[in-house]
Amino acid sequence: MAYFEFEPMRALRAARTLAADPDDLPQVFTIIESLSLGTLARVTRRLGRSTAGRSLLGEKPDIVARLADRDALARLPEGSLGRAYLAFVQKEDISPDGIRRAGKAGSTRRDAIPAPMDWVHDRMRDTHDLWHAVTGYSGDVLGETALLAFTFAQVFNPAIGLIIAIGLAKTVAAPSGGDEARRTIFEGYRRGQRAKWLLEQPWESMLALPVEDVRRRLSIDPLTPYREIRSAEIKAQAA
Repeated sequence: MAYFEFEPMRALRAARTLAADPDDLPQVFTIIESLSLGTLARVTRRLGRSTAGRSLLGEKPDIVARLADRDALARLPEGSLGRAYLAFVQKEDISPDGIRRAGKAGSTRRDAIPAPMDWVHDRMRDTHDLWHAVTGYSGDVLGETALLAFTFAQVFNPAIGLIIAIGLAKTVAAPSGGDEARRTIFEGYRRGQRAKWLLEQPWESMLALPVEDVRRRLSIDPLTPYREIRSAEIKAQAA
């Protein structure tokens, strides 16, 4: 069953807009809504086949309240996953509520997503920045593209493949990009292949754990340092 409609022309229009402005986050969600095909149903079925996944589907925890409480995150131990997440969102000046708003802005669905796929959809969106924290990628264009390559290896969503192609083209062509950008993105894919399946992880119970312990638990390879490529550099080149 494919919940989202297959709308390639809508996806391509959004892709052109995103290529012109990498900061236009709603376009990302438009592409995902237009090209994901049966990914959401397939991910939901896989969750239902594991004990950890069935537990999450039964409990349906909403992690946003935990992630939005910056005072509570700041009280977690130094070096914990929660503190790494807090450092990430503070550096990038973003919030889980902001991502939810971008998701709504990029959606034109007329009908609600049926349960339990609705929760899976929200969980994938709401834990994206936790994936940043645990993988070590920044929120620059190259870091986002590398994390999406990691994500593609985990879920094989064709919509994410299109977004990666945009990011690859933009970052490789950037003045500070080239071979290093290409290497960073392909390394992201390889890291995603080797890691355990992040969608079935109980992130709520891991926020207080040392982030290095979480990485080892999830078989996430160390990140090779890379030079960030911010959207301002890409926009300046296009001007």
